[in-house]
Amino acid sequence: MSEAAEKLRIDKWLWQARFFKTRSLAAKVVTAGNVRVNAQKIAKSSFSISPGDVLTFSQAKEIRVVRVKALGTRRGPAPEAQLLYFDMSEPKEKVPAAPRFEGKGRPSKRDRRNLTLMKNRQLED
Repeated sequence: MSEAAEKLRIDKWLWQARFFKTRSLAAKVVTAGNVRVNAQKIAKSSFSISPGDVLTFSQAKEIRVVRVKALGTRRGPAPEAQLLYFDMSEPKEKVPAAPRFEGKGRPSKRDRRNLTLMKNRQLED
């Protein structure tokens, strides 16, 4: 392998590994100083990474910690992209954005009608 094949720009790798939708978005995160490589803060998107490096960055209100396993040659499908890294982040419990009432969701028309009848009876008493 040549020396050039063992290293890759960090913005390109983050894009190939599908952490960011566009390469320019990945570059913005890096230049904002929100990425660390092996606990060292990086401010240039041209920084080269190699397999074995540990990246720490924020993504969608989460802190991601990943170890680079391989350098990609293209931005392929998600299963291919997941082979490029090992996720070291702590698994988080998935909490629904809007919890539903008693797991039933929105009441049906019949349920709403019954609720209205119950309220009217209580007002009459």
